[in-house]
Amino acid sequence: HKTELIDDHAKRCTVKILETKKEYGKRFFSVHMAVAPTKSIDRYEWFLEKATEIGIDRITPIICEHSERKEVKINRLEKVVISALKQSLKAYLPKLSETVKFNHFINQPFEGQKFIAYCEGEPPLLKKLYIPKTDVLILIGPEGDFSPDEVEQAIKKGFIPVSLGNSRLRTETAAIAACHAINLLND
Repeated sequence: HKTELIDDHAKRCTVKILETKKEYGKRFFSVHMAVAPTKSIDRYEWFLEKATEIGIDRITPIICEHSERKEVKINRLEKVVISALKQSLKAYLPKLSETVKFNHFINQPFEGQKFIAYCEGEPPLLKKLYIPKTDVLILIGPEGDFSPDEVEQAIKKGFIPVSLGNSRLRTETAAIAACHAINLLND
């Protein structure tokens, strides 16, 4: 809302609504990231905070073969997301899904492009394969990356292996790099 301050007091104020913007901050694409929880939960919380500020629609913690952390406290993570939402003045709260095992997650339906960020070999860059204005789901693995079996399973389910660049990134950094790239490609 665009408002005009009518009356101000120490504990409350009165405003007049001048203009209402419907669908404020609404985007024409969605970003869903499935990211393995980091060993240090602080790093995962940092990812959630920054991804919320940049722009993300859904986050799913996934448990992989190389995952060092097998569970997370969703209530705590939701507080981090809400705080980042308020700080960045976003209008839509990203959905934080329950933790799920990798092999179960990749079998869930998804309409849009599906990518798996993978360090081995020489997969093409995410920015070269992503089609702007389309929904996207990106898998980011744990420290130590996805196992070859997980990559094979994901490819069979329609995920396309991609690279995020020349550097080998920590889980939370890779997740932020992917989230930011998608948002930049849609600007």
